[in-house]
Amino acid sequence: MNNSQALKHYDAAIALSIEREEERIESTINLIASENYTSDKVMAATSSVMTNKYAEGYPSRRYYGGCQNVDTAENIARERLLELYGLSSEEFHANVQAHSGSQANMAVYFTFLELGDTVLGMDLAAGGHLTHGYKINFSGTFYSPVSYGVHAKTEELDYEEIKALALQHKPKMIIAGASAYSKIIDFKKFREIADEVGAILFVDMAHIAGLVATGQHPSPFLYADVVTSTTHKTLRGPRGGIIICKKEWGTKIDRSIMPGLQGGPLMHHIAAKAVAFKEAMEPSFKEYQTQVIKNAQTMVTEFKKRGYRIVSNGTDNHLFVVDLRSKKITGKIAEQVLESVGISLNKNCIPNDPEKPMITSGIRIGTPAITTRGFKEEQVKQVVDLIDRTLMNKEDEIVLTKITHEITQLCNAFPVYKGKKEFFINPATRTESETIL
Repeated sequence: MNNSQALKHYDAAIALSIEREEERIESTINLIASENYTSDKVMAATSSVMTNKYAEGYPSRRYYGGCQNVDTAENIARERLLELYGLSSEEFHANVQAHSGSQANMAVYFTFLELGDTVLGMDLAAGGHLTHGYKINFSGTFYSPVSYGVHAKTEELDYEEIKALALQHKPKMIIAGASAYSKIIDFKKFREIADEVGAILFVDMAHIAGLVATGQHPSPFLYADVVTSTTHKTLRGPRGGIIICKKEWGTKIDRSIMPGLQGGPLMHHIAAKAVAFKEAMEPSFKEYQTQVIKNAQTMVTEFKKRGYRIVSNGTDNHLFVVDLRSKKITGKIAEQVLESVGISLNKNCIPNDPEKPMITSGIRIGTPAITTRGFKEEQVKQVVDLIDRTLMNKEDEIVLTKITHEITQLCNAFPVYKGKKEFFINPATRTESETIL
């Protein structure tokens, strides 16, 4: 009896939940910019016996015995992480224990700041992240946040404005990085601003980590004091966080993670991170990242042809934000109706959005997951057409049912995981409640 059969036999409810998630993955076009699909090798590591091991501390410095094998795995993960980004262990230090990107970011705050210190980060409404100073996040509660946005006309980072804010507020730390910004970030300019005011430069590259690893986006490591990332977006690994810093900060970073924020690390996830780092050093991974950007730029072109405005007028990376105001539809409604036909994405604020954050005037679209699935230019053009037709016919049940069939056929042609059955949706099962008015 294999693992899935054993689970089904013992706990049918959870087994069914997992099975339905597998079906959802296979039958849905995933455009969520912060999601991706791991390889079966990464998943094998996350479900390995290393989940059993409590390993508080760091390799060769654990609070428990029996850690010789997890020590090996963690050392491999740290070494591969530095190798992936072409960094020397003589100059840089890697921590792979953070349970998430947010906890990695919190560790940076704990390492470099005192409570109440001023931090300059990107406004959430302009494309930043919760941990960059949002008022109800720890970063905006325990510290004194100052936010920079984007230029009113270009919707790109305005480095002169960022410099002016830094000179005015004298932040102890400046954060570069975003969760919904589609242009290249100039880390050199951020370094110059940080040096002028004597600030630590912290780069959160969670979204672009895979692009940086393959040279598709400029590297922050020449300029930043500390860099964090998740491992599950463009890096295509398991869910989790990482930190790379200058060697001099290594001990403090490690202490901020454990015992500062966490107890025992998730050793099965650290093993899986190591597998993902190895995969990211394969030549095929660079080809993948190149296609991620091609797909995003192709989609931008297709949306423009259909009269949609793209925030900042384009993309240099894996994502972009579509302004829906010209189509008289909100981000919330767009997200819901697209979900009903089998396209998953998220509503997103546009700069200076007139709508509330839970409504929004835009949607964020990312191409990592569909590129992993095998979509190329031909398929993403089809996806844009499907999105446009769905939004333009959001009240027409007959049209939506036809679109659902088309999406199912496209998904069946590009399965996420081999050996999965096809998932055909019976239009007769669509209910009135599934139609978004």
